[in-house]
Amino acid sequence: MKKLTILTLTLALFCFSASRLLAQEQPAAQPEPSAEELEKQKAEREKNAYRLLDQIIDESQSLRLPENRVRIQVNAADLLWDQNQGRARSLFASAAEGIAELNRTQAANNNRRNQGVVDADGFAFQGNNGPPNMRAFQLRQELVLTAARHDAALAYQLLASTKPPANTQPAANARDPRVQMTSEDNLEQQLLGRIASLDPKFAAQNADQMIDKGQFPATVTDVINQLYKQDADAAQKLADKTVKKIQAANLLTKSDAGTLAQTLLRGGPRPTGESNSSTATTQTQRWSAVLGQSVYVDLLSTVVDAALKATPATQTSIRGNGSLPMTRVGAGPNNGPPQMTDAQTEQMNARRLLAGLQQTLPLIDQYLPSKAALVRQKIAEFYGTNNSGANMAQTFSALQGNPTTDALVQAAATAPPQMQSRLYQQAAFKAIEEGDTERARQIANDHLQSNVRDTVMQRIDFRELAKKAEGARLDEIRQSLARLQTDNEKIDLLLQIASEIQKTNPKLTIQVLDEARQFVNRRATNYQNFEQQLRVAHAFADVDAARAFEVLEPGIMQLNELLQAASVLSGFEINMFRDGEMAIQGGNGLTATLNRYGQELAVLAKTDFERSETLTGRFQFTEPRIMTRLAIVQGLLNVKPVSGGPRIITGGFSETVVTRP
Repeated sequence: MKKLTILTLTLALFCFSASRLLAQEQPAAQPEPSAEELEKQKAEREKNAYRLLDQIIDESQSLRLPENRVRIQVNAADLLWDQNQGRARSLFASAAEGIAELNRTQAANNNRRNQGVVDADGFAFQGNNGPPNMRAFQLRQELVLTAARHDAALAYQLLASTKPPANTQPAANARDPRVQMTSEDNLEQQLLGRIASLDPKFAAQNADQMIDKGQFPATVTDVINQLYKQDADAAQKLADKTVKKIQAANLLTKSDAGTLAQTLLRGGPRPTGESNSSTATTQTQRWSAVLGQSVYVDLLSTVVDAALKATPATQTSIRGNGSLPMTRVGAGPNNGPPQMTDAQTEQMNARRLLAGLQQTLPLIDQYLPSKAALVRQKIAEFYGTNNSGANMAQTFSALQGNPTTDALVQAAATAPPQMQSRLYQQAAFKAIEEGDTERARQIANDHLQSNVRDTVMQRIDFRELAKKAEGARLDEIRQSLARLQTDNEKIDLLLQIASEIQKTNPKLTIQVLDEARQFVNRRATNYQNFEQQLRVAHAFADVDAARAFEVLEPGIMQLNELLQAASVLSGFEINMFRDGEMAIQGGNGLTATLNRYGQELAVLAKTDFERSETLTGRFQFTEPRIMTRLAIVQGLLNVKPVSGGPRIITGGFSETVVTRP
């Protein structure tokens, strides 16, 4: 009995000691910082950011390529606006001067090209689609849309001061479906949409002027929508005027009028008494309802009448969007594809209107029942009773916003066959994201085939393993890894496990990430290897920033070698450098990888600015140093650079302009 008591006490003492040891291994919960401490941290970040931004601006003066200088000036002005508006305006003005100079150079080069002069480097005297012209347009777009974040009037001033000469851009041609809108018109429409929320009344004035000139900017819907929040009467007047102008135009020859009409119709009529258009009346929640019911019905009737003039092809098959191939009536500009006849142009636009009506069939049934049967009959003539166009329209509608698993499954069920597998795969991934692995497994088994199903099943297995990993030991996790075939699969699993257990078991999280680090702790042989390193570094950032820096540093050293090789090969295999300088904006894997390193260092700079700046200094070339420092400043100030403008979707049911800021 005495021995049993001693044994019991010994076991109790062991358990007590073990529990204390485990408690010591778990880091103590850190108290939440006070509001005052958070404010101090924010002030310190801003101080570091603006100091680094001054360094970027100074260093950019040494850049030789005008597009590099302009791009830095635009981004710097954007970041400086809240702190020093005067200096920001000066930088915007300098950027505009640089773009104007690029435009003048391009115009001179085009004149020389037209005279038969050819430059040896193959760049200087190319035509309207040549690289210099494209670079100038992209820079101008970034300048104008970035300024539009801060000052609508300034944005329009910059738009005017940087307008390129007429001989550097193609002219719009209503009979040529390839050139429905000039780049100038497109940019002006983008700008109108961007300033709608910043200054609705100013945007309305510009929209009114464009409509008076016979232009039909699709972004006018954004303007009307925002104007309702400030001045409902003014918004209603602009909406009514827009509809009258559309009805006065010939929708079969003015494709932009037809596009705007369809955009206005998709939102349905405005609910009576609504002061803003946040409430949609149809399943198409994405589109703003900006028209009163009577005006809406009038416009709907106008579009239906025009669409009913579409006639099916008799001698050739109809394309997927309901249009016909062009008939040669003479060579197009610069001996390009032939233009369309007037009759073909009208039929093309009629078919586009008809295709667009497929999305508004429920609205036609509700508000224009007398013509609903005619519309359905006409659609059947073009697409048959198994209407893939209507199915695609329904699918497009269902996928707006952030669709749930159920929404994706429903969309897949009605989608055209060529889209179903991809949608079911997305539905399965969404179910995994929502934590419902059983639903994901059911979707995969019922609707997916072979390799696609295997990919989904593997992700399900990873998620379930990650959930069970909290109580596992490292050797058990290694046993799971041994069953996987590729390093990428092993890294995926380890990162999922680390994410799952990060909050509950920090010690095991670091061990798991160290395992992942072993797979990336080698010289990269492709861009995927760089991405693997970046993912591991990103995972370390929240639990051990020092290890994150250690993962990134070898990659930066290797990138220096690749940049040096690219500078030597420039003009032979890769054109990243011109005049000995790397283009900051480039469409290649190496530039994209540099940007990714900048993004990760920007994340780390929020917790360790000094080391992030030190590691950035390891880039041997000036250009990647500037790129990375700019990313760090943007991260510290929580400012995202202006993205590309809205994408114009043409052809078929989606003949509309997507322009949500």
